[in-house]
Amino acid sequence: MLGRRHYRIKVLQALYAYFQGGETRLEIAEKNLMKSIEMVYQLFGLQFSFLFELMHFYEYRMEESKNKFYPTADELNPSLKLLQNRLLKILMENEPLKKQIERYSISWTEEQDMVRKTSMKLKASKDLQTYFNSGENSFEDDRNYLIRIFRKNVANNSDLRSFCEERSIHWHDDFDIISGYAIKALMIIPENFSPKSDIIDLFTKDNEDEAAESNEFISSLFRKTIMHSEEFEKLISSRSKNWELERIALTDVIILKMALAEVLYFKQIPVKVSLNEYIEISKHFSTQKSKQFINGILDKLVADLREQDLVKKSGRGLIQ
Repeated sequence: MLGRRHYRIKVLQALYAYFQGGETRLEIAEKNLMKSIEMVYQLFGLQFSFLFELMHFYEYRMEESKNKFYPTADELNPSLKLLQNRLLKILMENEPLKKQIERYSISWTEEQDMVRKTSMKLKASKDLQTYFNSGENSFEDDRNYLIRIFRKNVANNSDLRSFCEERSIHWHDDFDIISGYAIKALMIIPENFSPKSDIIDLFTKDNEDEAAESNEFISSLFRKTIMHSEEFEKLISSRSKNWELERIALTDVIILKMALAEVLYFKQIPVKVSLNEYIEISKHFSTQKSKQFINGILDKLVADLREQDLVKKSGRGLIQ
C-alpha cells in the first residue's frame, strides 16, 4: 500500500534509532523495522474501525431518542440516509477489512467519551443537514459526503490522533499518510466492489509481487546502509571539509548514507530518482539549510562516483 518514499522514511526512522544506540543487533533492529511497517496496515484498519464506531453510536442515539418520554417529530421519524449510505455499507460489509479489524483486536470500549464527542459533533454539523436535504440519491452523493465525514471526524480528529500516538510510537508520522490512503480508497472504491475484495489491492496491480519487492527493498536498504556506514562516512567527510562529521545532524548523515546506498547498490533505481527522493525527504526531516547542504553534498559525491565509474545502473536505471 505504501509508496517507495514512505518505505524510505520508515528505514530512515529505524536507522536513526539504530545509530542512536538503540537496538544494536541488526536482526532485531530489522525485525522492529518490519513491525513498524506492519503497524501501518493496523492504523489503516483502526481509522475505518473508528468511522464504523461513530456510525454505531449515531444509530444507538437515534434509537434512544425515539424512546424518550416526549420525542420530537424529527426524533420519531429521523432520516435514515446516513445509515443507508451505499459506500458506508460497502465498507462495513467488506470481509478483508472486518478480518483486519478483528486480527488487531481493535476495540473502542474504553474510548466511548471520544466516540460520543465526535458523534455529537457529526450530528450537529451543517454538512449532515445539507446531505439530508440535498434531494440527491446517488452513489456519488453518498461517496462525497462520506469523504467529508472522514476528513473532518477521522483524519482531522485531534483526539483520535493523540490516542493513536499514545498507542504506538510508530504512528506519530503515519497518521496523516494513512488518512491520505484511506481517503484515496473512498475516492476510488466502485459501486460494484465485492465484499470479498481487499481494499488494499486497489493500490497495487499485483499485491503479492508488490509486497515481496517492497520487503526486499526495505531490508536491503536498511542493511546496506549499516554495512557500508564507515565507507559512506569517509565519502561524506571528503566532500564536507568545512564540517566535521560530528557537527552534521545525525538525520542528515543518515539521509546521505541512504542515498549513497541506493546510488551504489540498487541497480534498477535511476540516480536522479534516488537524489530527488532524499532531497524531498530532507524537506520534512531536516532544516532548510540541511536540505541545501544535502543537495550540494550529494551532487558532488555522485559526480565523484561517476568519475570513478562506480555507479552501475541497468534496465530502466539507465534513464537518469
